[in-house]
Amino acid sequence: MKEEWYQQRWAIIARHIAVWLAFFSLPYLLHPANESWEREHMNEKQGWVYYQYYTNVMLTVFFYLNAWVFIPKMIYKKKIYKYTLYILGIFIFMLSSRYIFERVILKSLHPSDMRAIILFTFFIFFMVLSASTAFQMIVDKLKQERQISAKENENLKTELSLLRSQVSPHFMFNVLNNMVSLARKKSDVLEPSLIKLSSLMRYMLYEADEEKVPLQREAEYLQSYIDLQQQRFGKNVVINVSLEAANSNYEIEPMLLIPFVENAFKHGTGLIADARIDVNLYTRAGMLFFSVRNKFNEASSEIKDKTSGIGLANVKRRLNLLYGDNYVLQIEKKDDWFIVSLQLNLH
Repeated sequence: MKEEWYQQRWAIIARHIAVWLAFFSLPYLLHPANESWEREHMNEKQGWVYYQYYTNVMLTVFFYLNAWVFIPKMIYKKKIYKYTLYILGIFIFMLSSRYIFERVILKSLHPSDMRAIILFTFFIFFMVLSASTAFQMIVDKLKQERQISAKENENLKTELSLLRSQVSPHFMFNVLNNMVSLARKKSDVLEPSLIKLSSLMRYMLYEADEEKVPLQREAEYLQSYIDLQQQRFGKNVVINVSLEAANSNYEIEPMLLIPFVENAFKHGTGLIADARIDVNLYTRAGMLFFSVRNKFNEASSEIKDKTSGIGLANVKRRLNLLYGDNYVLQIEKKDDWFIVSLQLNLH
């Protein structure tokens, strides 16, 4: 995955440099230069400049030492006592540096100034310590969230791949049964049926691995499957189909709708009087409306094989994984009808 420009190394380094320049320039911005004082204390001013450079380097080193060494190796590993000693030692070192500079080098330190020096050093030290700790914890938190997100995406892809692999054999099992039935009858429609099956196989092998496919292709896939089933059952089942997906620019997850149709033929045929299956699909304002209805017999449905529920269980799981709250699925049994209604946001 390509990084955004602001996540690239050069951009991160540039941001760090800009923040440090702004931070180190604050004393000069808040305390304008006094030319008369500078002329009288030229040597002292030069010493302060060198000390300021030294302090800036020390604070910068402390910032990254705390962020990159102390926090990962001590805070995260619960070595609080050791961490406290290190921090206290660095503070004493910084305070001693300030004392030596003013007392020994400048020889301008008065006893009454010591309290102010301690407070000022503590304030700067605590500010850098807090910024360093917050910085590293935020960076680590964002890194952890990215890792979790990447892991979830990988798990999602793996799970979706598994769900597709479960749907495909179930579908092929039904279609091949159709072919066997036609071959036994020595039907003249066997050849065109094999051509349709070839088209379905091509779709499953080469297009179903895509994240999205045109809705029209998915509708053609459904129509071919229904045609094959129609050839198998003939006049024993009344099938009404309306698939309005022509000239549609919408896309959909491949093989998402077929389990509903498979389920209808699985439970809506056999020992059922006046067997009937209705399939309806259309789009309005970016929404897909899809419904499948079939007559069913509660008594005969109990003797169906154990794989009859694989399709619906898988498609529910796939809808949750892919569309989250952007769909409404209703499944109900009413007056000897098994009804599935799906509304899907295609945007």
